[in-house]
Amino acid sequence: MGKSEFAAIAEGYLHQGWAVARDWLTRPAAWSQFALLIAAYVLAVLAARRIVPLARRVLTPAEGATGSIADLRRFALNFLSLVLPLLAYGLTAAGQAVTVSLFGAGAVIAFGKRVFLFLAVRLFVRDGLTDPFLRLLGRVVLLPVAAAYALGLLGEVVAALSAMKMQAGNITLSVMALIRGAIAGSLLFWLGQWSNRHSADFIKKQPDLRPALRELALKGVEVTIFGTAFVLLMSIMGIDLTALAVLGGALGVGIGLGLQQIAANFISGIILLIEGQTTVGDYVALNGGEVGTIVRMTARACILETFDGRWIVVPNQDFITTRVTNYSDQGSANRYEAPFSVSYDTDINRVPGIIQKAVAALPFVLTDPEPPDCELRGFGESGVDFAVEFWVNGIDDGKNRYTSQVLFAIWNALKHAGIEIPYPRRVVELRGANIPGAAG
Repeated sequence: MGKSEFAAIAEGYLHQGWAVARDWLTRPAAWSQFALLIAAYVLAVLAARRIVPLARRVLTPAEGATGSIADLRRFALNFLSLVLPLLAYGLTAAGQAVTVSLFGAGAVIAFGKRVFLFLAVRLFVRDGLTDPFLRLLGRVVLLPVAAAYALGLLGEVVAALSAMKMQAGNITLSVMALIRGAIAGSLLFWLGQWSNRHSADFIKKQPDLRPALRELALKGVEVTIFGTAFVLLMSIMGIDLTALAVLGGALGVGIGLGLQQIAANFISGIILLIEGQTTVGDYVALNGGEVGTIVRMTARACILETFDGRWIVVPNQDFITTRVTNYSDQGSANRYEAPFSVSYDTDINRVPGIIQKAVAALPFVLTDPEPPDCELRGFGESGVDFAVEFWVNGIDDGKNRYTSQVLFAIWNALKHAGIEIPYPRRVVELRGANIPGAAG
């Protein structure tokens, strides 16, 4: 649309508006409608002065009150500013019926009613919409629509936008459908995010759900919410879902050719969540050498955190197709052993009692399922080899270092008992008489 064409359209609307205003100012029936508008506004002001303070006292919660009811009452306080324009709108609507029955016309009072509605919408956007995104959407979309409706131009604007068509393959869309889709898509996306966030908070607070089922429920709710939002958006835009069959077929071919790994990881993630044998918080070791605690499970991969703080991203498929060692099941006990040696000069019959007593005194060592057990393992080159087996409630992954503390206890116990811990010794035998320096 050229600049001159736009100017001509604007000039036409100005002439039309001036003609309507001049007609209203010269007709006695219009004067009575103006009087009714003024009377409706005055009555609305008087009524609002009584209603608003009373409603404010009723809705204001006690100081420090918490809970959903208190939050709802505080939220309702934001809409008290709408009482005046809505009362004026209602009184004007009643006056419109009177003027139409008396004079057969009510254009002036109908315009006033639309103006009061615009004022209510403006206050709603300013005071009622507390979310920043919704307030922006109200300013960009709701206020212009209300203004066009107040001026009586909404029908013409909608008709003009609906007449403008856009072609995309087999799908034909009007500009109005695109605008409606953008607005609806924004609202549905915000509503989906809000619903998903509150649903996730509710699911996480359920103590009876296992972590795996909790993660599966979160993913299921998320897919359901946004899947429903997508179907609603297509319906609002007027797009027949059968027109997306070609796109769905192309997507299926893409999955079959290039995205099979992503699909396999996604399905493997669902299997992991359903089975629950591996979940967040477990300490696992994979066949490929990855070792760490699972800190997060996504639709594509699991994230392991090593004892030194590094994160390893492991595809879900690896947990299904390879061997996985799970060292923990939400705090189960694990057995470790600490090897040591004593000198051959030691009375080895004393060693098990000394070591078992010293290790059992450590606060983290368990007596159930078994107390510490010191075993003779063999006779080495430099000393007699022992090992003490002990159970702890946790993982010796570098953070806890249970074995290190056990070895300290073994060292101190042996030193206290006067038992020597051997070190490598070698006996060198020199043969032959012609060794330089051998004679005195």
